[in-house]
Amino acid sequence: MKRALIVLTVLQIFASGSLCAQNTASGGRVLKTLRPDHPRLLLLKGEENALLRQIHKYPQWQAVHKLIIEECDQMLELAPVEHVKIGKRLLDKSRECLRRVFMLSYAYRTTGQQKYLTRAEKELLAVAAFEDWNPTHFLDVAEMTMAVAIGYDWLFEKLSDQTRSRLREAILTKGIEPSMDKKYNWFLSAEHNWNQVCNAGITFGALAIAEHEPALAELLVKRAVESVPKAMLPSYKPDGAYPEGFSYWGYGTSFNVLLISTLQKALGTDFGLSTSEGFLKTGAFMQHLVGPTGLAHNWGDSGLKEGLTPALFWFAQKNQDPSLLWSQKALLSAPGKGEVKNRILPALLIWGTQTELSAVHAPANRFWAGQGPSPVALMRSSWEKPEAVFVGVKAGSPAVNHAHMDVGSFVMDALGERWAMDFGMQDYNSLESKGVDLWNRSQDSQRWQVFRLNNLAHNVISFDGQLTNVKGYAKIDAAAGDGQNIMVTTVLSELYQDQVKAVSRGLGIFEQRYVVVRDEIECGQKQTLMRWNMLTAAHVRIVDGKTVELSQNGKKMMLIFDTRTPITIKTWPTSPQHDYDAPNPGTVFVGFEAELPAGSRHSFNAYLSESGEVPAVKPLAEWPVKPLK
Repeated sequence: MKRALIVLTVLQIFASGSLCAQNTASGGRVLKTLRPDHPRLLLLKGEENALLRQIHKYPQWQAVHKLIIEECDQMLELAPVEHVKIGKRLLDKSRECLRRVFMLSYAYRTTGQQKYLTRAEKELLAVAAFEDWNPTHFLDVAEMTMAVAIGYDWLFEKLSDQTRSRLREAILTKGIEPSMDKKYNWFLSAEHNWNQVCNAGITFGALAIAEHEPALAELLVKRAVESVPKAMLPSYKPDGAYPEGFSYWGYGTSFNVLLISTLQKALGTDFGLSTSEGFLKTGAFMQHLVGPTGLAHNWGDSGLKEGLTPALFWFAQKNQDPSLLWSQKALLSAPGKGEVKNRILPALLIWGTQTELSAVHAPANRFWAGQGPSPVALMRSSWEKPEAVFVGVKAGSPAVNHAHMDVGSFVMDALGERWAMDFGMQDYNSLESKGVDLWNRSQDSQRWQVFRLNNLAHNVISFDGQLTNVKGYAKIDAAAGDGQNIMVTTVLSELYQDQVKAVSRGLGIFEQRYVVVRDEIECGQKQTLMRWNMLTAAHVRIVDGKTVELSQNGKKMMLIFDTRTPITIKTWPTSPQHDYDAPNPGTVFVGFEAELPAGSRHSFNAYLSESGEVPAVKPLAEWPVKPLK
C-alpha cells in the first residue's frame, strides 16, 4: 500500500507539471543524460586504470591503496554489522557498513579478486535484511543507503539477479520511501549537515537504481538539487567558513562533495551546486583551521586531530590549487593505520587521480578570515616550521547548530605544542542517556549547564559567572593579514547584553613571535566581577602578580598580563560538575579576576611569549587593521 502511494505521488507531480526540466546541457529532463551502464557513481567503468596508474606513479598513493587492501583482508573474517542501536542511533552501524562496502568494492575493482566481491555481497545482503535503517534518526538511513548504493552500482555486473533485486528493494523501501515521509524528511529544509548528508545518501540510492525507478530518480535528484542549497548558502557564504566547525566540515562538506561528484559522473552535470557562493573557498578554510601541531582549532562540537581528508583533494583539483594539500601531502608520506577508519577513504584516491604531488607547495598566505554564521580568523608565523606560532579566533553566536558559548575564544600553538586549547565536543549519547536536554539552544536550556559547552569552560571573558547571551552575535570586524604583525578585532558586546555596556577583543601575532590578546571593557550601571579564562594542558606556575609560567614536554611559555586595573591571577579546576559531564584530566584553567566598578572603563593585555619579552600594544582603535567585509 505504501509503495502504491509513493508511485501515485510521483505520477501526480509529473502530471501537474511541477517537475520541470533541469539545467542540463541538453535542456531535457534530469535523467536524459544518465549513464545507462554501471558503475555510474563516483568512479566510472574503466576509470580504475587512471587510478592504478597514479598508484604506481606515487609511493604515497601506493601506501594508501595498500592500507585499504590490507584492511579489506582483515574484514574478510568479520561478521556483518548487526541492527544494534546506541541510544536512538543506528549510525555507527551505518557508518561501518559504508566503510566496509566502499573499501571492499574498491578492492574488488582495483584487484579483481573474488574474495572482496564475496565479502562485500555478504555485508550488503545482511543490511538489506534489516527490518529498517532507523528512519527516526535519518542520518542512519542516509549513510546506509549510500553504502548499499555504492555496492550495488560498483559490483553490479558480478552480482546475481537475486542479489540485485534484494538490494534494489532495500534501497527503495528502507532508504528512498522513508525519505518521502514528512515524519522523517525534515532535513529537506535544514540549513546544516543533515541536509547535505541525507540528500547525498538518498541521491546515491536513486541514481543507483534509476533505470528501474526512473520517475522516483527524476524526482529525488530534482529534490536534492533544490534542497541542498538551503544548507550550502548559509554554510559557506560569503567566504567558505563552515559554521559547524572542523569535524562537521569533514561530515557535511564531504557528503556535499560526494553528492556533487556523483551527479557529475552519473549525469554529466552538478546543476551548478559547486558554484554556490563561498563553496569553492571552503577548502582554504579547512586547510588553515589546522595548526602546525596537526591539531585543529576545534571550536564547537569538534574533534581535534587532523587526518587524511578526501574532500580537500576534490577542492584542490576543482580550484587548480595544489597548495590546499600542503598538510595532506605530509600525512600521505606516512599514513597511519588509523586512516582506514575513514569510511570514505577510497574517495581520496578517486579525487586525487589528477594530483601532481610535486606541485604541492606551501600556501602563500599565513592569514585567513571568513564571515558567516560562525566567523573565524586563522593566522600563523610560518607554514614550513613545525614550531611556528598559530592562533585561531572564533566569533559568531551560541545559537548556531553545534555551537558552544565560545564567541571570542582562541587557541594557540607554538614550539610544537598547544598552549591555549579547547575541549571540543562531548559524546552525545553520554549526555542523552542521562536525560540531558542537549539540543535545546534557548538561553535557559540544560544544554548550557553541560560543563564543556558554556562560556566558563572557554577562553573568553565572563562577568559575575553569568552565561553569555545565546542570541548575541559577533563578526570579525577588522584585520591586518600581511607583514610582521597579523591581527584581528571583534566587538563582543551583544554576547554580554545586560551584563556590561561594551566588550571588544583584539588578537594577533606580533613580530611573528608574540601572541597578544587585548580586551577593552566598558561597564554598565553596576559593579561586576570579571573573569579572564584560558584552558591549557600545560603545567601552570604563578610567578608573580602579572606572570604565569606554562610548561609541557620540556618547553616553556610565559603568560603575562599588563593592565592598570588590579587583578588576581588564579587557576580553576576542570573537574566535572555533574554526573553527566565528561572528565577532563590533565587540564586546568588559568587567568585572572578583577572587580570592575560601575561606569568604569578598562583595558587588559595578555601576552603569550617564549622569551618573556612583550611588545608595546596600542588601544584597539589604533590597531592598523582594515574592516573585513
